[in-house]
Amino acid sequence: MLITVALTSGGMLLWPLVAQGMKGGSLTANGAVLLINREKAVVVDVSEAEEFATGHLGLAKNIPVAVFEEKLPQLVKNKTLPLILVCPTGARANRVLATAKKLGYEQAQVLAGGLAAWKEANLPIEKTA
Repeated sequence: MLITVALTSGGMLLWPLVAQGMKGGSLTANGAVLLINREKAVVVDVSEAEEFATGHLGLAKNIPVAVFEEKLPQLVKNKTLPLILVCPTGARANRVLATAKKLGYEQAQVLAGGLAAWKEANLPIEKTA
């Protein structure tokens, strides 16, 4: 009985970490705003060009997943700045996070919940004509 209680309580303590991992990142929309404003973070949207055109964070650079490893060093030269990776849900951004870190962008993070979380926080998006 005690073992069951211990395992259950341990699972309940770990659940927030597991749930956060399923969301795709730990950086909140408000945290991203602070990084952008205070530390001049660079925002990279890994959506396809068509998705990017329908809505993205202001000043975001678009580098689709298929060309991410090749194009990131060309478009973001300063590896010491924080890098915020975004996509509609955060799933694709999470996939390229390891690649960004491998390329030397140690401060790379994924916007939790992606563009959907940004919109949910009532933050502005831009559309490309």
